[in-house]
Amino acid sequence: MTGSHTAHDRPIARRGLLVGTAATALTLGTVSFADASPSAEEARTVRGTLPTGSPDFVHLPVEVPHGVREIAVSYAYERTPVPAGTQGNALDIGIFDERGTALGGAGFRGWSGGARTTFFIRADAATPGYIAGPVRAGTWHIALGPYTVAPEGLPYEVTITLRFGPSGSTPKPVYPPERAKGRGRAWYRGDCHLHSVHSDGRRTPAEIAAAARTAGLDFINSSEHNTHSAHSAWDGLWGEDLLILTGEEVTTRNGHVLALATDPGTFVDWRYRARDNRFGHFAKAVRRAGGLVVPAHPHATCIGCHWKFGFGEADAVEVWNGPYTPDDEISLAEWDNALVASVRSGRPWVPAMGNSDAHREPDRVGLPQTVVLADELSREAITDGIRAGRSYIAESSDITLAFGASGGRGLHAGIGDRLPAEADAPVTVRLEVGGAPGCTAHLVTDQGTLFTAPLPASGTGTVEWRTTPQYAAYVRAEVRHPAQVPGLPGPLAALTNPVFLGR
Repeated sequence: MTGSHTAHDRPIARRGLLVGTAATALTLGTVSFADASPSAEEARTVRGTLPTGSPDFVHLPVEVPHGVREIAVSYAYERTPVPAGTQGNALDIGIFDERGTALGGAGFRGWSGGARTTFFIRADAATPGYIAGPVRAGTWHIALGPYTVAPEGLPYEVTITLRFGPSGSTPKPVYPPERAKGRGRAWYRGDCHLHSVHSDGRRTPAEIAAAARTAGLDFINSSEHNTHSAHSAWDGLWGEDLLILTGEEVTTRNGHVLALATDPGTFVDWRYRARDNRFGHFAKAVRRAGGLVVPAHPHATCIGCHWKFGFGEADAVEVWNGPYTPDDEISLAEWDNALVASVRSGRPWVPAMGNSDAHREPDRVGLPQTVVLADELSREAITDGIRAGRSYIAESSDITLAFGASGGRGLHAGIGDRLPAEADAPVTVRLEVGGAPGCTAHLVTDQGTLFTAPLPASGTGTVEWRTTPQYAAYVRAEVRHPAQVPGLPGPLAALTNPVFLGR
């Protein structure tokens, strides 16, 4: 038997709403259920219309009585036609349990954004994107996120169904180990920006692991939008040949950032904008959880994707995201400008990364990939290598690079290191490339590109260039395909972090 209740269809006005504790959130009227239902389940439906200018988050409180074994939610909204150039309706959804909605609090139980229209939570299981566990009595909150709202408003409908009975038990999560066999000190290939069915991807974790092995990767990082539900979804998928790290793509309204290789089970909140001055707090939380803070696709053109928080808290930055595009070229130029500023000021520099951001076929896992020099194939060694900039980016495992600079008295420095030579001392920069047919090597300094040489037809060759530290404060290498548009640079095939020259 199913009981049901439908709230009146009415527009939402600001009067009568409560300001929530999370940044820029409002709270609607509470949905209540009877304490002891004679039915196997009870349902309530709420309808309303969100106006233009709605807050980032609207909370719908639900009073959950004792004796509930499962909460299920479905929702729908009208995609009102809009004129060209006007944003239409898009509404995200998630849920917080009786522990509350405070920023960074313990109440988070899942988020699917706009990827699915239904979800459930019970003790022994939950929809991907959501966290299994008991449905305890108290005030839960459904979080609605009006991503964009049409001029006529956003009509929506939310149905909450409670199913009663014994709650059952919650299995202990199984997380990936922090170390794989590896090859000792070596260059390890990884893709740290991937999406599965636990957010808006279409691949299962098993399919991602298989694709990673096919791409020749040694490590991957789980990075679902605004949820850590996939951290325990990799049981049986790791191995001596594949290290699986756990993280999150923290997807705010002012840009996305990878919380890379955090402790399994770590949730990082995303409900703030740059103007709220909360990002620094959560960046520090990522590092306390053993992770790295990596702004993702900082110049992507999607709504809310452009990075607005600055790079003062970044441990690395994703300058290449998926197949190489003009926004990656802008990210690369911005990163290079930051390198110039760091050598001028003496402040620490921020290394570059590249990841696929693969969601579904035909997105290629491992296009591109970050190749890291690490002492072993472990979480700590990989993150140490990324943080230190001992890495390069390649479009596939076919491409190999060796890059460094040498001077007198046997001095040598590799990628991410400094050659401590005198300002006028002669320095030889050497780049060895494999697997890049038809490409051209470029050596880039704080003055710009100072040396260019075509690679042999085979794609395997060596380039040398001589300079001094007073002429080039750093040197980095780019390997590019032929230009596709006259007058513009060709797409990247590979990119190194810099070698710094001088004391």
